[in-house]
Amino acid sequence: MVIASAAAFGAMAIFGKLAFDEGTTVGTLLVARFVLAAALFWGILLVAGGTGDALRSLTRRQLSLALALGALGYAVQAGCYFLALKRIDASLLTLVLYTFPAMVAVAAVALGRERLDRRRVLALIFASAGLVLVIATAGTGALDPAGVALAFGAALTYTTYILVSESVVAGMRPLLLSALVCTGAALTLTPGTAIVGDLQPGDVTAAGWAWLACLAVVSTVAAIVLFFGGLRRVGPTTASILSTAEPVVTVGLAVAVFGESLGAWQIAGGALVIGAVLVLHLRPEGRGDGVEVGVRQPAEALAVEHDLVAARQA
Repeated sequence: MVIASAAAFGAMAIFGKLAFDEGTTVGTLLVARFVLAAALFWGILLVAGGTGDALRSLTRRQLSLALALGALGYAVQAGCYFLALKRIDASLLTLVLYTFPAMVAVAAVALGRERLDRRRVLALIFASAGLVLVIATAGTGALDPAGVALAFGAALTYTTYILVSESVVAGMRPLLLSALVCTGAALTLTPGTAIVGDLQPGDVTAAGWAWLACLAVVSTVAAIVLFFGGLRRVGPTTASILSTAEPVVTVGLAVAVFGESLGAWQIAGGALVIGAVLVLHLRPEGRGDGVEVGVRQPAEALAVEHDLVAARQA
């Protein structure tokens, strides 16, 4: 389930580029994605039952923060992501974006939430070196400075989103939080894109709407539902490692669908970026071999799970 979730998330950039080819603007894509995803999440919650009680159990602060995460946080991140996707290759975008786990680790140390250790230092070195290789060796046709800046902005916004969401995630049903985040994003993006003239649903072809539906159903709702289903079964450490399949899927699909290519040095850089995520989830010394964090260290397992929950809300 976690691998299927990673594949679904990995296909997001592909669906986005295919939708762009069918007359979809960035604004139309964002609105369609979050409106459809929010409707589907609320539908799932209503069928599952207990949604009313869960909503009533939230404090006004929790409800406001959850909506704000979507309206101010994820809306900005998604906007940067898909604006970058219009300018650069999907493979390059996903490798730049996937530096966010290392950014989260460094920011958590800077904020005093975690302590600096060899794992985090090594992860930062891997991610930084990988990012330099990916960008420095990109061909001139693939390297658009504004696109790379937007991709980096998406990673930074994602990092902030995860760190800020800590107080919101605790104690809230993941799917309910996902519904609120998507609703908040839709409430911001719909009038915002309409005001700037980028909401143009009439220009989208039938094929374009099909790709937008795939973006919402497959790469948002199904991906999140599968992820949480797998997370309950294998635990946060295994889930986080399996999720590194996401950029691999994106790069593979980009090569197969669009003929994108990565040079040998870019592949090496991508391996370092993914390796940084794996290093972050290595067991610290003294834990023993063959035992997962979720079994031996419940406190740290919950911390890892928080990061995964926050990173998978929308």
